[in-house]
Amino acid sequence: MKIVIAPDSFKESLTAVEACAAMAAGVRDILPDAEIIEIPMADGGEGTAHAFAAALDLEQHTTAVTGPLGDPVEAHWGSDSATAVVELAEAAGIHLVAPADRDIWAADTRGVGELLNAALDTTPQALIIGLGGSVTTDGGLGLLAALGVIAVDTDGHPADLRHAAGITGELDPRWDDVQVVIAGDVDNPLCGPTGAAAVFGPQKGATDSDIPELDKALNHWADLLADYTGTDSATIRDTPGAGAAGGVGAALLSVLHAEMRSGADLLLDLVGFR
Repeated sequence: MKIVIAPDSFKESLTAVEACAAMAAGVRDILPDAEIIEIPMADGGEGTAHAFAAALDLEQHTTAVTGPLGDPVEAHWGSDSATAVVELAEAAGIHLVAPADRDIWAADTRGVGELLNAALDTTPQALIIGLGGSVTTDGGLGLLAALGVIAVDTDGHPADLRHAAGITGELDPRWDDVQVVIAGDVDNPLCGPTGAAAVFGPQKGATDSDIPELDKALNHWADLLADYTGTDSATIRDTPGAGAAGGVGAALLSVLHAEMRSGADLLLDLVGFR
């Protein structure tokens, strides 16, 4: 008998690798002669970097980056000569902040940008970034700042989401040679009743009174991204997946010209699951 074990992670409990091992041990207790194939899965959220690294046999790296509330965290990612895989949750994951400490206005994605910079230094042809499991709703503002694209206030000083009046700076030209692929797990737009603030804000610490203000800030952020990139702000707001990871999808789609893919489908294809 052949048994394929292919679970995703159990959020804040078990990684996909740990879940595979536990399930395989249970099967072996009853069916010691069975052929067991373990395929740790991921959909873009927590565990994506490990799952893709295993599927592609990537070299594992650990990089110290800024955590969602400013404390340093150790982020794991993988690469080979052609591909790098990073995971937003490694640098800005909801599992990194206790529920009582979650702050929708303070948490940002700077560490994710720092992780992208580390991956860029390996000169990949393609970079896969898993978006999911975030504790942030900053629209990718912090991520872009780490890449050199900075939100500023009316005086030209670096600003947060509520006080941003414009965007300045430029990406490292090496990004022109990298295909950026988002491994996503949601298709929510950036704004509105099914957007990043309304749907995912409460689990990240947003109160009922925060959500309208947060949605307004994300709407304004879409206008600023549109001005910076010369694209249409409605497209930035409404593209499926723009609301992924608290709006990081919108930043990557518009500024890094990323391609959006289902994380689960992408991994299934890479491991030859079918």
